[in-house]
Amino acid sequence: MAQLLSNISNIIIPVLIFYIIAYGVINKCNVYEDFVKGAKDGFKTVVGIMPTLVALMIAVGVLRASGFLDFLGNLCTPLSRLFHFPAELIPLAIIKMFSSSAATGLVLDIFKNYGTDSFIGLVTSIMMSCTETIFYTMSVYFLAAKVTRTRYTLAGALVSTLAGIIASVVLAGIM
Repeated sequence: MAQLLSNISNIIIPVLIFYIIAYGVINKCNVYEDFVKGAKDGFKTVVGIMPTLVALMIAVGVLRASGFLDFLGNLCTPLSRLFHFPAELIPLAIIKMFSSSAATGLVLDIFKNYGTDSFIGLVTSIMMSCTETIFYTMSVYFLAAKVTRTRYTLAGALVSTLAGIIASVVLAGIM
């Protein structure tokens, strides 16, 4: 079974590229020009969102280096104990909402200190998969799509992140 999946993954990209070219030929589209136009549009989008990305990365770096995240984790320890959530993971839960790469740095620290198979390690692994970089995603996509009225997006995203965190603790407890 693993060999079959490996073979499928090895051929899927060439098949997809062939399909796109064949589709363009059949429909008499200039695939290359469309590709170049899409690449230009993508580059414009990257240039447009770059200031937001840099600001988010700097903010996360400042929070981490200043010790504020550790302070916040210590402050929230009584509340986290009430819900059986490891206080060591509070900084990770906060940072993950802003930057997945910064959260990955915290994950490596957690794995080094507690191990990957510990309860904290399992919650960390599941939480990284069950939560989203809310503020990064909202800023990038809303800026790119020029959305100005976000309505309930932030509230919904925060509720779904909380659900992911709760699911992480529950699932790690079952394992």
